[in-house]
Amino acid sequence: MNIVVICADQLRADHLGHEGMLPVKTPWIDSIAHEGHSFANAYVTNPVCMPNRASIMTGRWPSAHGVRTNGLPLDPNADTYARVLRGKGWKTAAVGKLHLQPMGYPYEEYQLDQIKQALPDLWKRAMENFSTGFQSWEDFQLHAEGPVTVPEDYYGFDDVSLVIGHGDRVSGNYREWARSRGWDPEVQSGVDASSNVLASWDHVYESPVPAELHPTTFVAEEAVNRLRAFAELDSEFLLYVSFPDPHHPFAPPREYFGRYRPDEVPMPDSFFDEHESSPQYIREMVARRGTQDIDPMMLWSPSEEQFRHALAAEMGSIEFIDDAVGRILQSLEDQGLADDTVVVFTSDHGDVFGDHGLMLKHFTHYRGVIRVPLLIRGPGFGHGRHEGLASSADIAPTILDLVNAPALSQAQGQSLTRIIRGEAPSVRQALVVEEDQPYGLVDLPGPVRMRTLVTEDVRLTEIPARGIVELYDRRTDPQEIKNIAERDEALLAQSRELLLAEVVALQDGSRVPFHAA
Repeated sequence: MNIVVICADQLRADHLGHEGMLPVKTPWIDSIAHEGHSFANAYVTNPVCMPNRASIMTGRWPSAHGVRTNGLPLDPNADTYARVLRGKGWKTAAVGKLHLQPMGYPYEEYQLDQIKQALPDLWKRAMENFSTGFQSWEDFQLHAEGPVTVPEDYYGFDDVSLVIGHGDRVSGNYREWARSRGWDPEVQSGVDASSNVLASWDHVYESPVPAELHPTTFVAEEAVNRLRAFAELDSEFLLYVSFPDPHHPFAPPREYFGRYRPDEVPMPDSFFDEHESSPQYIREMVARRGTQDIDPMMLWSPSEEQFRHALAAEMGSIEFIDDAVGRILQSLEDQGLADDTVVVFTSDHGDVFGDHGLMLKHFTHYRGVIRVPLLIRGPGFGHGRHEGLASSADIAPTILDLVNAPALSQAQGQSLTRIIRGEAPSVRQALVVEEDQPYGLVDLPGPVRMRTLVTEDVRLTEIPARGIVELYDRRTDPQEIKNIAERDEALLAQSRELLLAEVVALQDGSRVPFHAA
């Protein structure tokens, strides 16, 4: 049986059409949900790109696989589901944004100041440009200097075609592809080349890149080319397809940018949350509404205008991705592969995207940022929507189980096949979301270590070093408005006990001692 795994970047689960929250049209992605299995309560292991992408590959939590934050490479020799399949004869290929190694983005000055005070060794390495002898194959500048071919068995993939970065001005193999078609991303792409930029937030703009030359099209075209090649082989295959959108900047091409009017997009019910019981750093952030962080990747509080324009643009990006997914699914049909292929669709993490008046990610575990789509379709699998808790770490064990391949011996995630086969409603009663950052925010000094417990009934989030505790009763407060950590001591104690048990269960036990002593 063949496998196609499709991953979007920073796409929350309810920003797809079949979820019914937005008027966004995603018929192709919705078809995977309707014809297969949709896991309504799938959560990340960590709501940041690299840590959770490594979890998807390994089936392990970041505290175990080592990619605790962005900028740390996954061990090149790590056990991944792709490597297992490759070892059993599957042909393997990956196209798009893998982000298993650093892209080379620098820290901001305020982050370096915090790191210097708390983690001087890391600060020294940062000031020395991280010269450790390690060469990242996904470094943005490396690919800007000329064509790069990654080594064989790159985390289990023998054929790799990369997109590096976000938005429309990206690096990787895309750059040479675009230049071969008469488009120079270095000069012609990006916000500086756009004629339609939101004045109050330049991460919302109409991409100057034509749709046929956009990174989303590159990913789709490269995927279709691999499927055509696989169809001529007498071998099972794994194709990993990863789109760099709809991660900000929200910059779809003209054909998609103007599909929705900003003044007509729906506002989140909690956009004007008064945050009466929220942590102080969140209250301070909302008090500065409309002013983004110095680091454009960080959590911040947008104005209503900024939010509306961002959502309108993001919905266009999502529909662009859906059209690209449609090309891939249609190619499976055209090549006669659909009836023998498992298709998985997910995202590396979500985005608060207006909930509680906040935007993006980092330093918050509201549901919008930790919940992701997880859709699985396959021949003879049936279909259904499942409410049981699932994790990004479950993807690797599930894929291997579905195709009867050997299990990852160190995986911490659970196979979801029992749910798919109707043998169980769930594989767990609770899960943990981790987040570790070497820096913090203006009102939340780093380093920051967060741990969250999610159950059917509660979300508990703690930042122990700062004495910050959030507890929400998801049964009576599904929008997570009222932090009851100081009001319900019994529920807090019960939740803390369960969080401790879950954290202990995630301790890495993969290293085997040489001797008894």
